[in-house]
Amino acid sequence: MTSPHPKFASNDGVIDAATAALGDRLIHAQEHVGEISLFVRREATVEALKILRDDLAYQQLMEIAGVDYPDREDRFEVVYCLLSLTRNHRIRMHVATDDVKPVPSATAVWPVAGWLEREVYDMYGVLFEGNPDLRRILTDYGFRGHPQRRDFPLTGYVELRYSEEHKRVVYEPVKLAQDFRSFDFMSPWEGAEYILPGDEKVAAQEPGAPTPAPAKDAPAPVAGTPPPATPKTTESPAQTGAGKADPGGDGGKK
Repeated sequence: MTSPHPKFASNDGVIDAATAALGDRLIHAQEHVGEISLFVRREATVEALKILRDDLAYQQLMEIAGVDYPDREDRFEVVYCLLSLTRNHRIRMHVATDDVKPVPSATAVWPVAGWLEREVYDMYGVLFEGNPDLRRILTDYGFRGHPQRRDFPLTGYVELRYSEEHKRVVYEPVKLAQDFRSFDFMSPWEGAEYILPGDEKVAAQEPGAPTPAPAKDAPAPVAGTPPPATPKTTESPAQTGAGKADPGGDGGKK
């Protein structure tokens, strides 16, 4: 096996053929990383899809995807991924729009587009004119917003939980246990500019590796008693009281 992925037909001549077939419906075409993308006017969506299916033999609609570019005037792109079984080739068609201007539905060309358009509508809020059942398909009933837009908050707007009090699933506004924190990803070895809780209790130091803590004061040495000048000695056993309960013989009286 010479390639880890399936091989497709060459892209040679595909852009020229698509340009000739689409005419003024095509804005521009490009080839990038071995894939061909056709950018088509929104009003000509259905006509362009029919030409790609009937004249250029892209028989199957594999997917409809959405992309969000918030900085653009038409922030959304609807991407149609097409497959030609007879030519063993894939192509993509891009249509730009916003959350107000509807895109003509492709259900008249491929009925399966109805489900795919509902996914794009649910995730991005793109409208499709002519879709017979344009409603949410991935999120729950009453969901607020479109979760794959770039400006959608990561926490969402509502949270779902089971309520023991009501004995059912309830929706509540999102309540965070703590506010979002500002994270500083600077390496501490380079000297962070923030102060951690508790740092105010110690003296400030220059940025860099912390200096070792000073050692605790050692206890003062104990002064010893010098030995006597003349050592004590005994001349006879009688001086030690060996074997006698009362070495002095006076019964312990003094």
